[in-house]
Amino acid sequence: MEAYLDNSATTCAFARVCDIMMKTMSEDYGNPSSMHSKGFHAEHYVKEAREAVAKSLRVSDREILFTSGGTESNNLALIGCAMANKRSGNHLITTVFEHASVGNTMRYLEEQGFRVTYLPVDHEGCVSLKALEEAICPDTILVSVMYVNNEIGSVQPIEEIARIIRRKKPDVLFHVDAIQAYGKYVIRPKRQGIDLLSVSGHKIHGPKGTGFLYVRDKVKMKPLIWGGEQQRGMRSGTENVPGIAGLGEAVKEIYKDHEARIRKMYELKHLFIDNIKELDDIVINGQPIDQGAPHIVSVSFRGVRSEVLLHALEEREIYVSAGSACSSNHPAVSGTLKSIGVENDLLDSTLRFSFGVFTTEAEILYTVQVLKELLPMLRRFRRS
Repeated sequence: MEAYLDNSATTCAFARVCDIMMKTMSEDYGNPSSMHSKGFHAEHYVKEAREAVAKSLRVSDREILFTSGGTESNNLALIGCAMANKRSGNHLITTVFEHASVGNTMRYLEEQGFRVTYLPVDHEGCVSLKALEEAICPDTILVSVMYVNNEIGSVQPIEEIARIIRRKKPDVLFHVDAIQAYGKYVIRPKRQGIDLLSVSGHKIHGPKGTGFLYVRDKVKMKPLIWGGEQQRGMRSGTENVPGIAGLGEAVKEIYKDHEARIRKMYELKHLFIDNIKELDDIVINGQPIDQGAPHIVSVSFRGVRSEVLLHALEEREIYVSAGSACSSNHPAVSGTLKSIGVENDLLDSTLRFSFGVFTTEAEILYTVQVLKELLPMLRRFRRS
């Protein structure tokens, strides 16, 4: 059988997503900026999707910008806000284990003259709130912290972080990379103190190349893309109507029966961990089961290189990741695993298993059974 356990890398699209994308490519294919009826129909899809996204967050539809995905959303939030607010200060704060689309963007901003503080995390992958409080200073203009870590599934105390920011310096902007959190958690930016929020469509059973950025009203941000003034001039270019329409459908679908779906995902996570604990010489990374995200499990297998085990599983039609799949298809030593203090001999022996809406118990049990068969053989091979 096939077991797809790489849903943090990408997901299978909902059927309704595929249907509406096909319709907007073959029938309602107009340019939403056109003044005729074809353009009007295309614009309606964009409007409906924006309303669906805004409703899911309980925000205004004017606060939603469609992008090409999580990377663009993160870049726009960080660079756009840093450049727009640099007269107020040049200090930015993030964590040591952000996704590359935040980490590399912060390094770029350092090259532009900004000063960045990288907050440490503990062995479970939780950011140091004391370090955050100490880092905020008169020059601080923005804090960026991911909601759920994409490699180990640790969940950050977003509301507590927001309270610290408001107490220390109320005008500091708070950006949250919610790419692994949206669809798994009910997110209310207004209530949680979030000013900017990044989301990617293909992590929630929507299309690749789509995403959005929530930008709280009155936040100062400069655009990265200039052109025909679409999306209020903040993200120019003809809208990707099929992608946006598909994203809108995914947003509507992902929050249907939400509590039941998340409960089922935690049940699968418990099933996987309870069974995998029977294996010798393994370490499960991150927070305790019910504290971490429902869909991500990071496991280190002592004595087996992650790439070797990944391809051995692939031969049995089991698909997983060696860390994040977003930066490269060539595995490297994970900065996330280093930051939480994973032993050196386990850094290159760790796989990520991630679940989605369509994951089944049969896939979980099949994967555990195959691991039980493969690990003794691969460990003998390595020792020889």
